[in-house]
Amino acid sequence: MTNPVRFGVLGASNFALSTMARAIHEAEGAKLAAIATSSAAKAAPFQAFCPDLEVFEDYDALLASDAIDAVYIPLPNHLHIEWSLKALAAGKHVLCEKPIALKAGDIDALIAKRDETGLLCAEAYMIVHHPQWQRVKGLLAEGAIGDLVHVEGVFSYNNPDPENIRNRPETGGGSIPDIGVYPYGAVRWTTGQEPRAITRTNIRYENGVDTFAEVNADFDGFSYHALTSTRMANTQSMRFHGTEGIITLTMPFNASAHGCTTVEMQDADGAKQVEDFTPVRQYVLQVQNFVASVREGKPYPWTLEDARGTQAMIDAIFALDQGR
Repeated sequence: MTNPVRFGVLGASNFALSTMARAIHEAEGAKLAAIATSSAAKAAPFQAFCPDLEVFEDYDALLASDAIDAVYIPLPNHLHIEWSLKALAAGKHVLCEKPIALKAGDIDALIAKRDETGLLCAEAYMIVHHPQWQRVKGLLAEGAIGDLVHVEGVFSYNNPDPENIRNRPETGGGSIPDIGVYPYGAVRWTTGQEPRAITRTNIRYENGVDTFAEVNADFDGFSYHALTSTRMANTQSMRFHGTEGIITLTMPFNASAHGCTTVEMQDADGAKQVEDFTPVRQYVLQVQNFVASVREGKPYPWTLEDARGTQAMIDAIFALDQGR
């Protein structure tokens, strides 16, 4: 049997504890081997489900360990580039939380280091690993709803805590960096297109971070509208309108976390077909695809170039809004 990819986690974040560390622990071909944190209290919940977990007191010590093949980085947004580069320099494969950068140009250094080392470095953009999105991409490619005319996406939740890193400008907070990456990246990945122009923005800020962002864009042949907010009740959806039908995803981003995950296709006569993907665990699939890329050389579904494209779209959105 091929040796598992041994993962170390940089930092004991809540999301790492609740989701990604567990996904690594459960994924076939992966081993949750270590965590770096100076707090024994923060390490303890990880050790509760992974008793043989090694604990390092600082990030550099974990990166120096020969017992680690890859690192998962759930640090605040402004630290992603720095620690991804350090991990690559230490000879580790990298799976880093999104957004992997706060400016598109910053990703160029990662691409160069990835190419220099031959290591895998990827943004943890989990939705492309989910079969509902692979299904939608295939449907669009085969023209199942005719010519695409318009795409719209919504993603919101309510997080008014001023101390939360998502509400702090110094840590790269805001609804667009946190959740805008999903409806923006999803339309790019499914259609294979980049926006020709960002045509309109309506962004509200609190304490230097966006808490409400309405965005319109033009793509080749179709228009686009997205709404994200961290001051609205929880909701999410994506809809693709074509000349001969409509595709709707009911739980496109937090698949199976808050209800049924379905893809609904409605034809021109109003008849609907619904496919249910509720049991699928996209975070585990993400880790398994990472392992397959590392061990078998299989293409990884979301490259640094893909991440750079989404960040370039975000940069253009902020540039238009701030240039008004």
